[in-house]
Amino acid sequence: MDPNPNTLPDSSTPESSGPSGSVAAGPGRVVLAATPIGNTGDASARLIELLATADIVAAEDTRRLHRLVQSLGVTVGGRVISYHEHNEATKTAELLDQVRGGKTMVMVTDAGMPSVSDPGFRLVEGAVAAGLTVTAVPGPSAVLTALALSGLPTDRFCFEGFLPRKAGERMSRLADLAAERRTMVFFEAPHRLESMLRALRERFGADRRIAVCRELTKTYEEVIRGSVGELLLWAEGNEVRGEIAVVLGGAPEQASGTPEDHVAAVNELVSQGIRLKEAVAAVAEDVRVSKRELYSAVLAAR
Repeated sequence: MDPNPNTLPDSSTPESSGPSGSVAAGPGRVVLAATPIGNTGDASARLIELLATADIVAAEDTRRLHRLVQSLGVTVGGRVISYHEHNEATKTAELLDQVRGGKTMVMVTDAGMPSVSDPGFRLVEGAVAAGLTVTAVPGPSAVLTALALSGLPTDRFCFEGFLPRKAGERMSRLADLAAERRTMVFFEAPHRLESMLRALRERFGADRRIAVCRELTKTYEEVIRGSVGELLLWAEGNEVRGEIAVVLGGAPEQASGTPEDHVAAVNELVSQGIRLKEAVAAVAEDVRVSKRELYSAVLAAR
């Protein structure tokens, strides 16, 4: 019995732990479990326990899973199922049926958190639609590790994954990011890094700040920081290997100019049916000028 009758259990926690930290038994659920991105010493105690106790372990690559559990000294206690981008559509329903029947299913990918540029989204989407429990064992993340090590602003950022391979599609995507002020994190294959950096120079200029993070947490971890132009020269002169994360600084803030400079933008919004005060407020916030002064400038121009 709780010695304090006014203390309520924490309902926000998706699972409870016993005295030893073990996961308490419960209804069926999907658990997204983060795996090390390089150093197996980063595996969490919860990951190790779930690999040993879960009814089902869905793995992006069962061979990679086998190497991981060998290095961790753990034996998978449940059924291992291959689950990757090529069979997600056919395997998801089967796995969710098992969870619906009370099984605990752990989803692991080759490295990092499932569903982040990895298989897992279909599984989560299906589980949510079916009203099944989905939780996570958080852990290593190449996105956050690269961001933290980049030396670039971390207060606001976005993750863009892999850029398209085709040059035209890649430049179109970069054009969409031309005004992005947040720090951007990308993944890239080593043999495409040089062409990526060349595209970044063409779109954003040679002076934009950037960091290339290679083999994070591994023996030969390397973070190269500088301008886009400097890192392109580095890539051209070196044989780049390993897994790559690229962190690019956001667009510099543009000078706001005078309120008179933005009268046309307000009038354009008004012509689209937006009320004058709302148009003034939207433009003033976007270009960072005084709403009062911009409103006065619009009236004076009429």
